[in-house]
Amino acid sequence: MRKLLNNNSITGLMMVSPLAAVLFLFLVLPIVMIVVVSFWRATEFSIVPAFEFDNYEFLFGSPVTYTVFVNTFKYAILTWIFTFLIGFTVAYYLAFHIRSLTWQVALFLLCTIPFWTSNIIRMISWIPFLGRNGIANSTLISWGVIDEPLEWLLFSDFSVVLAFVHLYTLFMVVPIFNTMMRIDKSLIEAARDGGANGAQILWNVILPLTKPGIMIGTIFVVTLVMGDFFTVRIMSGSQSANVGRLISNDISLLQYPSASATAVVLLLTVLIVIGILLRFVDIRKEL
Repeated sequence: MRKLLNNNSITGLMMVSPLAAVLFLFLVLPIVMIVVVSFWRATEFSIVPAFEFDNYEFLFGSPVTYTVFVNTFKYAILTWIFTFLIGFTVAYYLAFHIRSLTWQVALFLLCTIPFWTSNIIRMISWIPFLGRNGIANSTLISWGVIDEPLEWLLFSDFSVVLAFVHLYTLFMVVPIFNTMMRIDKSLIEAARDGGANGAQILWNVILPLTKPGIMIGTIFVVTLVMGDFFTVRIMSGSQSANVGRLISNDISLLQYPSASATAVVLLLTVLIVIGILLRFVDIRKEL
């Protein structure tokens, strides 16, 4: 028994077994069950365990599916663009313009304060602000900028993307800021001594060294947006939909096989997107 315990491979296996068991029970097994159920057949009153491709045939044969997936990618891309611009700017300011570590930590914590509140509360708080008689329209009318309320501020793609950016910007700020803090400041000084201006240093030094953080933030933002359905439902006024909303509707109608098939396609799509992103940078160096 002592010789067995002294074996490094056996010891390593014993150490990793509890975590492997947890991952299997709460990650692998549910995904396997979703895949299995996606091949079952649903009737009006029951679910029949069978191996059929009807759910996938209906999914790929419906034009609604492609419209919903286009909407999902549209929201993901727009949200990524704005979260990246805001996240990179905030992280750059904290990392390179704030010299004191105390102030860096304090300002970083200040950025996280809104995220101490429920996502639902932060999202719904936009409704009275963007409404027809809300603060935004009332202010613009009082300033004489517009003559009548802007209808597209609420229950539109604009409000959906705005809510997504508000909810998920921190997921872009944190990894980028973490990566920027690891950049050797002597590299920036060397580039400056070599005659590079600020834009050249940003493009040729800081941005390439920040790629791992950008990719980690991108994975977080894209996966969260593509799986979110409640934000789209509330902020679009049920006038728009993404894949998550499609799954939610099927579940509410007790169409679990159809919802499972859609979930499998969404999972594969997200994995393909993540695989493409990982081709550009090795994030294992960051982890």
